Amino acid sequence: MEKVGQQNVQKQDAQASQTFTHHAEAVFGNRDIYGPPGLRGLFYNPFVFFCAAFSTIGGLLFGYDQGVVSVILVMPQFLQRFTRVSEHAAGAGFWKGFLTAMIELGAMIGAFNQGWIADKYSRKYSILIAVVVFIIGSVLQTAAVDYAMLTVARLVGGVGIGMLSMVAPLYISEISPPEIRGTLLVLEEFSIVTGIVVAFWITYGTRHISGEWGWRLPFLIQIIPALVLGAGVLFLPFSPRWLISKGRVDEGLQTLSKVRRLPETDPRVRLEHVDIQAEAKFVGINALIYYSPSLFETMGLDYDMQLIMSGILNVTQLVGVATSIWTIDSGRRRLLLAGSVMMTISHIVIAILVGKFGKDWPSHRPEGWTSVAFLLLYMFSFGSSWGPVPWAMPAGKHRMVQFFVIALVDQGHRDLSLFSESKRRKLGHYFQLVQ
Repeated sequence: MEKVGQQNVQKQDAQASQTFTHHAEAVFGNRDIYGPPGLRGLFYNPFVFFCAAFSTIGGLLFGYDQGVVSVILVMPQFLQRFTRVSEHAAGAGFWKGFLTAMIELGAMIGAFNQGWIADKYSRKYSILIAVVVFIIGSVLQTAAVDYAMLTVARLVGGVGIGMLSMVAPLYISEISPPEIRGTLLVLEEFSIVTGIVVAFWITYGTRHISGEWGWRLPFLIQIIPALVLGAGVLFLPFSPRWLISKGRVDEGLQTLSKVRRLPETDPRVRLEHVDIQAEAKFVGINALIYYSPSLFETMGLDYDMQLIMSGILNVTQLVGVATSIWTIDSGRRRLLLAGSVMMTISHIVIAILVGKFGKDWPSHRPEGWTSVAFLLLYMFSFGSSWGPVPWAMPAGKHRMVQFFVIALVDQGHRDLSLFSESKRRKLGHYFQLVQ
């Protein structure tokens, strides 16, 4: 019976292979779909939605680790411990930029090496490895006693972040059906921005804690979601594509059937199974996140308003990302073009206003708030276009290479943080840097 069953499976695979050979375009064209596209499709396959949403906790950690330094860098408690980055210290701008750049350098190293790790140990277990590295970095950041230790800690944490930023969207793309792949991949960017927002408001609150726990506690808190991800990833399914690439074809078919919520004999599952066998993410957004309080200071806002508007800036990006859940599968090229136009207009208007009125904001309050408004428009435009769309673009043969490139490009420009912060405070020059 077992032999007969295997022969039937081989026969079905051969039939699916023949269909694929003669009608290759049917895979993404006229083939039978798994369910409705876009947001409605999430409710059609809640299991995949849950797996994808859970794996994007890595994006939450990425965003949190970025956003956490925004307020910490200006906390008096932090500056008392790390005098090297205090405003009046010699070379403070460089050392502050160097500190923030460490997470980006680490992320680049992590993203670069995650490819072979994900191939060797699976997408699932590579997420676990990344979580371990991230937790080590978080513990070191929480316990940092001097600038050197904190810098190394940010580097280690950045490695974990880079690994997660590369493998999480890769895993999502490999378990999700084509109809909702773009919508599910938006979850990665949504989680990143959510992490930024959560980190900002946590640190905004902990700044009122007297003593060093005002800045240590935010570093400690990020360990909690990392532990949740590390424990929960053990219950996620392996990527069918990875199983098949390792010669575990039967397991790949079983897992594909599981994540599609369909029997192994379903023609759509068979066709995708044969398809898989045949095949056997620069816009300066992170500088805005890191230095938004300094930018708002340049626009003439007082200390409290700088922090509040920085938080609103992050929320604005989150709103932009939220809108893309409904728009991303209706035309990604149009989204990118529209986002580019709005971001360019925002750059030009702000540069003109700062260049003309920046030396005397108190006498030009309307122009200052106009600059703030266009900065919010820039953040919304990015969040609704260039933030989420690149994550949804890779599909097909070269996912591993494409996701590495996206993860690298999404982070690469952040080494601009190494430039002197005193120069960055000149907003006109800043907008030249981030373009």
